[in-house]
Amino acid sequence: MIVAETNRLLILKFTLKDAPFFLELVNSPNWIKYIGDQNTKTVKDAEERIREGHLKSYKSTGFGFYKLLLKAENNKPIGTCGLIKRDTLDDVDMGFAMLPHYEGIGIGYEASKEVIKLAKQRFNLKRLVAITNPDNKNSIKLVEKLGFTFEKCVKPFADDEELLLFAKKI
Repeated sequence: MIVAETNRLLILKFTLKDAPFFLELVNSPNWIKYIGDQNTKTVKDAEERIREGHLKSYKSTGFGFYKLLLKAENNKPIGTCGLIKRDTLDDVDMGFAMLPHYEGIGIGYEASKEVIKLAKQRFNLKRLVAITNPDNKNSIKLVEKLGFTFEKCVKPFADDEELLLFAKKI
């Protein structure tokens, strides 16, 4: 089911059939470097992450992370962008990740603008946050371009790693 569409992208909910793509994405170099290795090593692992993460989120909140399909390449899946309500954060978190070949060409910006619009219009959210690794200069640049401003450092996960939290009223 198409959630949204931009000039270059179709934005759809993940399904279990997306496990091979999701496996590739979560094992890409920048995912491992900036988001972390979550020990997703097989298609079965990826299916479980989709089931326990994406599908549960769609059911409980109505939103989640979405897959991004590039129209110009026969609707090839190239990344993810979406919303997640984390127990450790007061506000809904927006995140994104692309396969290496599709980083730095404006896909993250294009998808994020559409997801922000969904957050406001469909889910009636008033504020979003974005958390990022302090070393991820490209992610910081993108969230700032989207109008998010730095608020504070947070440690939202069990690994106790300090991340930067940016926020935006929408």
